[in-house]
Amino acid sequence: MKYRALWLLLTFFLSISIPEFAWAQSLPLVTTKAAGGGTVYSVPVETVLALTALSFLPAALILLTSFTRILIVFSLLRQALGLTTMPPNIVLIGLSFFLTLFIMNPVFENIYQKAYQPYTAGKINFAQAVDIGTVPLKEFMLKQTRRDDLNLFAKMYGKPINEREDVPMTVLIPAFAISEIKTGFLIGFVIYLPFLAIDFAVASILTSLGMVMVSPMMFSLPLKLIVFALADGWTLLSLSLVQSYFN
Repeated sequence: MKYRALWLLLTFFLSISIPEFAWAQSLPLVTTKAAGGGTVYSVPVETVLALTALSFLPAALILLTSFTRILIVFSLLRQALGLTTMPPNIVLIGLSFFLTLFIMNPVFENIYQKAYQPYTAGKINFAQAVDIGTVPLKEFMLKQTRRDDLNLFAKMYGKPINEREDVPMTVLIPAFAISEIKTGFLIGFVIYLPFLAIDFAVASILTSLGMVMVSPMMFSLPLKLIVFALADGWTLLSLSLVQSYFN
């Protein structure tokens, strides 16, 4: 399956702090004592790292993809509608996950073809596969990262960075995450405005009628729901989020 290339995304940041010669080493796994001596069974380091990297799957999904922005926007939309539990969290997370797969598919496809296939064919070693596999992901993240955020973390990095392509992942990942959070909140603010206007209008009408003891939410909530449904809001919002990564 093509998405097996995801394991390259989970292990690349481990390679940042591991010397290249370590990839060719092996770790002792089991030692047995026999009459003629001992037998040692070993496992390659890359296998250990690949298994260890599985624990970083949630962090990789959140910090290295479009998942953060999408989930923030959907959560703010639910609050703008005045809903607390509908749609449930599992629905929002699931929708964000599959939209993320759709958006990241070209990146995963590129990693699969340029890194995973040559590695399984024995044309490149594991370290080379990680280096090659991070290039498409890095291009995606650089495209979505705000220059101010990137310059901020590059300045704190303390080493000169001449080209954007030379930005290390230790600088790019936090800059990308901050940029995605900012963008998500900005989109959420724009979504909030029309629903806020409806809340103000309903509250003003009830006040002018002397119905100050009636909660405006009783009237504004169904009004916001019908407006959002008639405008096909879920489709428009999902389409806008996807297009924001391809424009």
